[in-house]
Amino acid sequence: MMSARRDRAGTPRYSASMRCISCREVYEACDAGTCKECYEEASETEEELKREIEDLKSKVAFLRICSPLDPHNRSSPSSSFTDIVLEASDDDCGTGAPAVRAHKAILISKSPVFKAMLENEMEESRSGTIKISDVSYDVLRSFVHYLYTAEVFLDEQMACELLVLAEKYQVKHLKAFCEKFITSKVNNDNAVMSFAFAHRHNAKNLLEAALSLITDNMDTLTERDEYKELVETDPRLVVEIYEAYLAKQVNTAAKD
Repeated sequence: MMSARRDRAGTPRYSASMRCISCREVYEACDAGTCKECYEEASETEEELKREIEDLKSKVAFLRICSPLDPHNRSSPSSSFTDIVLEASDDDCGTGAPAVRAHKAILISKSPVFKAMLENEMEESRSGTIKISDVSYDVLRSFVHYLYTAEVFLDEQMACELLVLAEKYQVKHLKAFCEKFITSKVNNDNAVMSFAFAHRHNAKNLLEAALSLITDNMDTLTERDEYKELVETDPRLVVEIYEAYLAKQVNTAAKD
């Protein structure tokens, strides 16, 4: 819409008017896309959000506990006064790997399994040692470090192994973090294995992503060796795949 204003000489000057995308009121056009009042309100809101974000960052920094596994914090109090040792053992390295030192209070606060273990006079509480089987030292170290910092470097193998450990000790935040990472890596090459893995470890989002990819590519995926292996080792999962595939075909036909 155009509106006319006259200057002092009486010459009309035209300016475009627009409707504010926020309040829907008509205003004189400018680059902002909103009227002056809404623009100023949005700017104030943006500044307020920035202040809240900075405040949250400072709180996180204050609450963050230095991990005794952080090589940059060897002189920190967190590196001393540890009162529990975790020992990793897998089929390859046995129990020869270095121990991972930690604080009982941290383990108890992050895992209900550790809480039950250490508060009920079980062997681990009396001995001060928790032996964790079927896990490598590197995975255990990353697991404990995450309990302190909520930080971990992931690749696909590490994410899978940490998810298993997080499920075992009911560290839900870590499990969700790893599941999200693995889901982002699902493709035609690993969809079948990801589907089976998700089933074993109750990873719903990963299962749905893998199953969707499988049912979209049944012609090619059913010829893969991992699919044929699944037929032999766990036929119930194959039945579930075909049920999902047939349901998708029915839905597609109904839409057409």
